[in-house]
Amino acid sequence: MKKISMLLFVCALIMSFNKISAQGEAAVPFLLLAPDSRAGGIGESGSGLADNSAAIFWNPAGIAFLTGSEFSFTHSNWLPAFNLDLFYDYATYRQYIEDLNGSVTASVTYMNFGEFVRTSSNSPDPIGTFKSFDAALTLGYATKLSNSWGLGLNFRLIHSRLADKPTEAEQGKGVATSVSFDVAAMWRPEHFEVPLLGDLGNQFSLGMNLSNLGPKIYYIDQAQADPIPTNLRVGLAARIFQDEFNSLTYTVDFSKLLIGVADSTGKRPDFYKAIFTSWTDRSFSEVMKDVVTSMGLEYWYGNVAEGFQFALRAGFFYEDPDHGNRKFVTLGAGIRYELYGFDFSYITTDIFKGTENHPLSNTLRFTLSIGWGSQTRTTLGFPRGI
Repeated sequence: MKKISMLLFVCALIMSFNKISAQGEAAVPFLLLAPDSRAGGIGESGSGLADNSAAIFWNPAGIAFLTGSEFSFTHSNWLPAFNLDLFYDYATYRQYIEDLNGSVTASVTYMNFGEFVRTSSNSPDPIGTFKSFDAALTLGYATKLSNSWGLGLNFRLIHSRLADKPTEAEQGKGVATSVSFDVAAMWRPEHFEVPLLGDLGNQFSLGMNLSNLGPKIYYIDQAQADPIPTNLRVGLAARIFQDEFNSLTYTVDFSKLLIGVADSTGKRPDFYKAIFTSWTDRSFSEVMKDVVTSMGLEYWYGNVAEGFQFALRAGFFYEDPDHGNRKFVTLGAGIRYELYGFDFSYITTDIFKGTENHPLSNTLRFTLSIGWGSQTRTTLGFPRGI
C-alpha cells in the first residue's frame, strides 16, 4: 500500500492524460488512453490502420474488413516514475458472423489507481483505506457498406470509483456510472486509379472515429457534472513498400477533444452541442493548437504462409506546448507464429528538451493475442500473421 495524498493522485492523472488548455478538463480521462501495444509502438496512431481487434478503440469500422476471430490482452504499469500501484488491463474480442454480415466486438478496460489512506480535515491520522479504479465495457458491431466502405458502432458502459464514501460534508460516494457510444467509418478502396501512379487500391485507407459521445458524468450531484472526453480522430495508413517477405507501412492520426469551453458559471455544453461549438468557441489558431498529431512506421518481415513473422515499429507523438505539451517517441516490436502474437511498446521523452524525466517516460505495454479463421490475415495486403 502506498500512503500518498489525493493531490498527488489527481496531479498524476492530469499530467498523463488531460490537455491543459482553454477547453479545460474532461472526466474519466482513462477513455483516451491508447490501450494496445501495436498502436502504442507507432506513435499511438491507429485510426487509419485499424486491422486487429484493438480497432474497437481506434476505429471500429476497420473491423468490417476482417473475418475470423481474435482475442487480445494488454497490460501496462502506468506512470512508472511515480512508483505507484497504477496499472491498466485491456482485453478485446471480435467475431465475424456471416448471418449478420459483419463482426460483433467487445472490450474491457480496467484502470487501477491503487489503495489510498483516508484522513480527515481535522487530523492527518489514518482513519481507513479505500481502492480506486475506472472501468469500461464496450460492445460493438462492424459491417461493410460496400467493398470499399466500412461502418463501426460501439456502445460503452463506464464505471468510475474514486472513493467509497463521502468526503467530509460532501454528498455522494465518489462513484459514478455513465454510458457513451462511438460512430466510425473507414474507406479502404479496392481500386483507386491515380494519374502517373496507377492503381493504388488496397494500398491505403482513411479512417474517422467520433468516440465517447454521451451525457456528462457526476460523482456528487448533477450540478457538479463534467463532460466525458468526446474525441474526434482522423487517420491515414499507407503501404509504402511490400514484397513477398517485407512490408513497410506509414500511419498518421489527428485527434481533437470536443468538450467545449465553460461558460461564466463553469458549466460546459452537452456533447451534442460541443461537437459543433468546440470548433468555433475560440480563434481558429487556438482551435488548431488543440489538435494532437501522432504518426509511425511499421516494418514486417516474414511470410504468412510460413507462419512466422516479426515487426519493428517507431513513432512520434506531438501536442502543442500551450495545450498539454506531451512530446514523446515510441518504439515497439512484435512477433507472430501461426495463430499467436506478442507485441510490446516503449515510450521515451528524454530526447526532447524540457520533457526529460516526464512521468510517461519508460512506460511499457505488453500484448498477447490469438487469431483464428480463414481470412484473419487479409487487411490492406499487410502480412500481419493473424
